[in-house]
Amino acid sequence: MIISANNLTKVYGDNTVLDIPELHLKEGESFGLVGNNGAGKTTLFRLFLDLIKPSTGEVILDGKNVQHTEDWKNLTGSFLDENYLIGHLRPDEYFEFIASMRGLTAGDLEEQLQPFEKMFKGEITEKNKYIRDLSKGNQKKVGVAGAMLGKPKLLILDEPFSNLDPSSQYELRTLLTQLDNNTGTTVVVSSHDLGHIAEFCDRIVILDRGKIARDIYADEHTLARLEEFFIQEIRDF
Repeated sequence: MIISANNLTKVYGDNTVLDIPELHLKEGESFGLVGNNGAGKTTLFRLFLDLIKPSTGEVILDGKNVQHTEDWKNLTGSFLDENYLIGHLRPDEYFEFIASMRGLTAGDLEEQLQPFEKMFKGEITEKNKYIRDLSKGNQKKVGVAGAMLGKPKLLILDEPFSNLDPSSQYELRTLLTQLDNNTGTTVVVSSHDLGHIAEFCDRIVILDRGKIARDIYADEHTLARLEEFFIQEIRDF
């Protein structure tokens, strides 16, 4: 298993925002996390990455408790939001910074950025513009591309399709599928777009009020099953 969560909870005051007795992700799995706002998706990702501490339980990443060592960081790429970016850098400078941390040469960096050119649409690299001045969509492209540099063993992306135009969304889905198929990377994404999740992911977990409501392995009925869950939730409201 690449990630195991055991007896994992996060409590703020009297509010339990996450309660996951057990969750295991296999190596090479494409894993999707869906749920309404406030369901606990970002909280779970932040616990995976040791950005916040659990109230109870533990996260084991590649056999190591994330709270006890930082060795797992060399295996992991992630992008949760624009706070990951360094706004006063240009995209090229940001990519060079990530490459230096990943031990990539200039040639490696050029090779690994090349597949993103269609998604970048000539608006990202070799431009005299700071990341902070880019549109939200282009900031997202920079963050996602940076997270994928070095071909990490585990890639965690929170809402990677949001703020992207339709063609960029489909290009990103293609890139994630190629990464999953060609390198054996475990790709973990959250999204409100059920269509992308159903098409891309081998396995999908629905979070509802901090708890696992469904754990689905993809088949030809996946999208219908996801839509049925959320339609029923509206009816029950």
